[in-house]
Formats: sequence, C-alpha cells, structure tokens
Amino acid sequence: MTDCCQRHQKVPETRTWTSFLVEITTDSAIMAGHTPSPHKPRRKAKGAGGSSNLGHSISVESSGRAPSFPLAAFFWPARGSASQWEILPIILMVVGLFRWAAGLWGYSGFQKPPMFGDYEAQRHWMEITTHLPITQWYFHDLQWWGLDYPPLTAYHSWLCGKIGSLIDPSWFALYKSRGVHDPNLKIFMRGTVMVSEYLIYIPAVVIFVRRFSRLSGVTSWSASISLAAILMQPGNILIDHIHFQYNTVMLGFVVASMSSMLAGRYLWSAVFFVAALGFKQMALYYAFPVFAFLLGSCFSPKINVLRFIRIALVTVIAFAILLLPFVLGAYKEWKQGIRSKPAPLPLFQGLAAYLDPKAFYYPIVEQLVQMVHRVFPFARGLFEDKVANFWCALNVVVKIKHLPAELLQRMSLIATLASIIPPNLILLARPRKDLLPLAFATTAWGFFLFSYQVHEKSVLLPLAPMTLLLAGSQGLSKEIRAWVGFANILGCWTMFPLLQRVDLRVPYAVLTLLWAYLLGLPPTSLSVYTLDGQASFKKIVTALIHGAFYLAMAMWHVLELNLQPPSDKPDLWVVANVGVGAAGFALCYLWCFSRLVLQSDILPQALAGKRSKAKTN
Repeated sequence: MTDCCQRHQKVPETRTWTSFLVEITTDSAIMAGHTPSPHKPRRKAKGAGGSSNLGHSISVESSGRAPSFPLAAFFWPARGSASQWEILPIILMVVGLFRWAAGLWGYSGFQKPPMFGDYEAQRHWMEITTHLPITQWYFHDLQWWGLDYPPLTAYHSWLCGKIGSLIDPSWFALYKSRGVHDPNLKIFMRGTVMVSEYLIYIPAVVIFVRRFSRLSGVTSWSASISLAAILMQPGNILIDHIHFQYNTVMLGFVVASMSSMLAGRYLWSAVFFVAALGFKQMALYYAFPVFAFLLGSCFSPKINVLRFIRIALVTVIAFAILLLPFVLGAYKEWKQGIRSKPAPLPLFQGLAAYLDPKAFYYPIVEQLVQMVHRVFPFARGLFEDKVANFWCALNVVVKIKHLPAELLQRMSLIATLASIIPPNLILLARPRKDLLPLAFATTAWGFFLFSYQVHEKSVLLPLAPMTLLLAGSQGLSKEIRAWVGFANILGCWTMFPLLQRVDLRVPYAVLTLLWAYLLGLPPTSLSVYTLDGQASFKKIVTALIHGAFYLAMAMWHVLELNLQPPSDKPDLWVVANVGVGAAGFALCYLWCFSRLVLQSDILPQALAGKRSKAKTN
C-alpha cells in the first residue's frame, strides 16, 4: 500500500486541462490505496492526438476519487500545497485548541484530600523549589509529595514557580498553599503545560516529521496529515493536559534526540537525550537504542574513534552541567559551615563509613546519593499498582506478589534484558536512520512489559515512537494505521481506571473516539481492515485479532458501567483490564520487533551467508 498521495507539483501553464485532470485523478487513486502501475507507459507520438506535454499517458481507476479516511479528507483541499509549512500554522492552532478545551475538565486530585493527586505534586514542587535552598529540594518533607524526579524537572518547577509567584504569591506560599484549588491557579498550571509543550515537544515533533518523511520519500501533504495525527495522540492529551503532568517535555527531548540522529548531529543527539533523562528517569526506556545507534554510527560504515570520544565527552559534560547547581550548593554550605539534617539514607549508610564527614566532598556525595535514592525508589517493590504489564497479568494466574523482593528484581532484570537486547543488537549492527522509531518502540515495549516499577502512564513511552511511524514510508497505509491505532486506543483503555478515579470518563471517550474517527479506526470505522483486491492471510489474521480485542474492550466498558464486581473480588474489572491490556501490548511488541527484523534486512543476509557456507562445504 502506498502513501496516501504522491508529491504534487505546480501545474505548468502549458499543460492541457486533460493532462491536469488525469494527474489529479491519479493522486485520488493513490490516496484511496490503488497503486498505479510501476511500468512507465510509452510516450505518445507527437501529433497522434492529444498533447505530448504530460510525457506519458496514465490509466486511472474511476473508483479512487476520494480520500480513504477523515483526517486525509480534512487536508484534501491542501493536497496541491508545495510545502507542509504552508498549513503548519493551522495544524498548530487546531491541536492547541483541542488541548486547551481538554484542560477545561478537572484534574488529578481535584478536591480529593488528603494528598490531592499529581496536580498538587507538581504545584508543591514549584512551592519548595522557589522557597528552599537547592540543597534541601530532595530532603524536604518527603511524606508530602517529596521531589522524586531528576534535576531538570526541579529547575522547570523553579522557573514555573517564580513566574507564578509574580502573578499571585499565595499560590506557592510555603506550607500554606497545600491543596489549593484556586481557578486562576488552574489556568496558570494548564498554561505551563501548554507553553512547555509548544517550546519543546511540538517543535521537536515538527522537525522530526519533516526529516523522517523526507528520508522515507513521503510527500509534504502526507507528512502534514501524519503530523496532525501525531499531535492529536489522545494519550498525551489525556495525561498531560487533563490528568496533569509534563510527560511531553521529556518526550520532546527524546524526539529531538531522534531528530538529531536523522540529521547526523550525533553530539546534539547525546545532549538532548541527557536532557530527557534529566527531566524524567523514565527516559531510560530509550537508553539502549540511543546507545546502540550512536555506538553503531561510530563503527559503521567505518570506524570513527574520534566521533566516539566526542560523543562520550559531550555526554559527560552534559550530565555535569545538569548536576552542577547541586554540587555548588552543597559545597557552598560546607564552606559556610551549614550542616543539613537529612532523612536517613539507605543507600548512603553503607557508604558513609568510608567517607570523612569533615571533607568538602562529603555533602556533595550525600546530595547526589539522596538524589539517586529519590529518583530510583527500588524499595517500593515490583507491584506499585495494577498495570497492564507482564508481571501484574502473571500475578492473576500465579501469585508471585509474595515472592522475595530480591528474586522479583532478578526476574524482572532477566526478562527485561531478554526483551530489549535483540532489537538493540539489530540497531547496533544496522545503525540505519529509518529503523529508529521501530527500535525505540520495541525497546520501550520491552521495558513497559517486563521492567521494575511500571506505572499506567508509562505506556506513553512506547506509544510515542510507535506513533511516529505514521510519518515514515507507508506510514498512512492501512497496516500501519491499524497497528498504531490499535496500540494507542488500547493504551488509553488501560489508563481508563486511572482516569475514572478522577472523573474523566467523558474526555477519555471524546478524545479516544475522535482520534479513532480521524484515522478511520474502530470502533468508528472498519476501513483499515477492508481487503483491497486479493485477500491476504496476514490481513485476515490481523483483522480477527484486533477485532477480538476491540470487542473485549467494548464489552468490558459495558460490564464495568452496569455491573458491580463481587464483594470478594472488588478489583475484578481492573484485573480484567490488566490481562487484556498486557496481551495486546505483547502483540504490539512482537509486531514492532518483527517489522524491525524484516526492515533491517538482517535475516536474509544471515540466511544467504549460511547458504554460501553450505555450498562451500
């Protein structure tokens, strides 16, 4: 299946109306999924009737005169546009309008004491970073939303808190502003998400789509459709702009890192990925493919030791700059004789015996160890909540929750490595730019399914690079739209228990169904599963599997809405959600991995090598 359109060129004035209509009708056929013949027709002889300006005649199927899904129909009037930049402002205004409209709903923890949810956590971090010295940020009152994200999140909170305090200092008054639900504060907080996204995530996605579509030979019109679909991704809007978080800032840095890889700017790629890790530790989901691609680019097509050294040096410097304010703050307090009284440090207690408490480095090490302890809370265990990953699904069948924590950690480590090493070995051996979204998605799915301390919202990490496939070769074909759409709708469905706890049923339904409608996906349309021409076993199997999952999701909603679970099984519907979701995500992992293997051409060459060896023997 081809892209939804081919590149449109401006029609020269010398063309006849007949030739112009033939070209437009051909584009319509391509848009509807009909592939024109790859053979170049013979040129018409001059004077043989009709103009020779077109160069060749094209046979057209009259049935292909309409776009094949609604989002393409909305862009249909702009199909003759020479550049995606001509319609970019419209896309940005529309996606911004949907984000702001979604923000009119409630948020996590609205009027729900005692802790008030994620909204209060983000507000509280703005409070402590603007009122306390930097050395106290990771130590202060850990029972009330203690800071547990990396330093760049803290700097972002400080900046937002400083700006907000200029508007109304009471929003972030130390100790006095906990649980505040001022409507004006809500507007400000929603605004910080919008501004952060438009400064980091959206520019990164726009540039990535432009570069990736050009690399894949996709037209600017198709790239614009893909861009709109990616920016309308329902999961990001539901979690960041309604539930309330800043996940897209971290995702924006990751996409910027991928975009820099496409442009061959490997040093910038390392810097952007350090920024992603510095904003949220969940960016570790992408660490392996970043490492594999950058390392592979240093040894393929030829060994480039200087590039390797420069990438390593820039990475170290970027991390050092990120931590420098904390190091300087701790050193300054040591010079002034100020001694903080931090909470007990499990990681630091064993190390403290080997350090001199009076040495200048002691408070620095103490500060950095506390930061690591807060950012990576291994003590919480494997099961923090019911999430649609392998372990929670397995626990329904085999009660592994009561196994020793050390054993569960080893099991998680082994399973995670087993799932992420194969795709990254492929990327290391084939550091090709067109493989980046698949490698990132496959690795992130492996982390989500098998790693330690998974949260429901972590599904946004594999969904992000998988959705970027829409901008690549065949990205708007039925197969890719079907799988990308299936993963996103299933991801939103698995987050429904989280969303319904804060009364967000309506925006969940509206945004998910709207995105499904725009891309021609179930439950609004079955067009991605219609068979064009000869039936394919692969398409039939895909339709049956996806259909079973969509039916299960619909039935689950009906039952969850109308039937109370038994008193002895109060979590019945959540457990069912976990089981179905984990099975569907496992299929998404297998699809991404199999497509990565096939697209990398690593298997055919391996088989060819075996055949040549067999012939030699």
